[in-house]
Amino acid sequence: MFSRLKLFAGNANLELATEVAKFAGIPLGDAEVFKFSNDNTFVKINENVRGADTFIVQPTCIPVNDNLMELLIMIDALKRASARNINCVIPYFGYARSDKKDQPRVPITAKLVADLLTVAGADRIVCMDLHSQQIQGFFNIPVDHLTSMPIFARYFRSHLDLANLVVVSPDAGGTERARAMAQRLNCELAIGDKRRTGNDDKSEILHIIGDVENKTALLIDDIVDTAGSLCKMSKALIARNAKKVYAACSHGILSGKAVQNIEESPIETLFITDSIPLSPDKKSCKKIVQLSIAELLAIAIKKIHIEESLSILFR
Repeated sequence: MFSRLKLFAGNANLELATEVAKFAGIPLGDAEVFKFSNDNTFVKINENVRGADTFIVQPTCIPVNDNLMELLIMIDALKRASARNINCVIPYFGYARSDKKDQPRVPITAKLVADLLTVAGADRIVCMDLHSQQIQGFFNIPVDHLTSMPIFARYFRSHLDLANLVVVSPDAGGTERARAMAQRLNCELAIGDKRRTGNDDKSEILHIIGDVENKTALLIDDIVDTAGSLCKMSKALIARNAKKVYAACSHGILSGKAVQNIEESPIETLFITDSIPLSPDKKSCKKIVQLSIAELLAIAIKKIHIEESLSILFR
């Protein structure tokens, strides 16, 4: 059944791709992906993929442009090698926050990236916890949009006291995501009123809508980048007499002084997935717990290959 299923990986997150292959029960495909001394990326597929259903696991995380270029070149290599289908598994979709024209004379880069992937020859995109749902509409090919919420929810049911828990969205834009988690955990919801002051990831917390007093707060977001906003929100929650603050974010970019910010904040634990690999110094932070999405992606890949519904992954 899976004889014509081929799984390849770029260099963005080889550890995750290896785990996905293990859960899928298939070997990781043989491909050379490296840079020449002149900084040009080179790709060679070292096995027959003619007529195969191929999947490339490649988040477009830091270095974003290098990883994106690797993915585009791998698509082209598979296309020219006569692969039947080319499915791009992009757990973290770089440029996702550039999804609208919210200032004069700025690009919609997420749409540009969608066009690049499509023109290169991708037949399907598999992604997880996009910054906004509308990005799916930027593609003219099928998009399977997975979520890490079931993974987080299962973990929290086993490891957190849910008796006095309130799920908190850091801003109005993440309300739907936080509400979905609150429903899974059968607890209350609160929403932060956050205002960004520029293009430098700085924000101001204005209000918190909802009751957080004497409760354990669980902040839910899709991305933690510098962690500035997340840490400010955690301090605002403590200032409003929340007992404890936890945070869960699908994608741990953790750029700049993010780890330092988290260590100095009231956040007890930050839960993230392994959609983006962590450097050793980030892994050593005792406040960061990483949950695996490898099994989720492996099931999705196998179900797409045999043309079954993915609805079971959203429970």
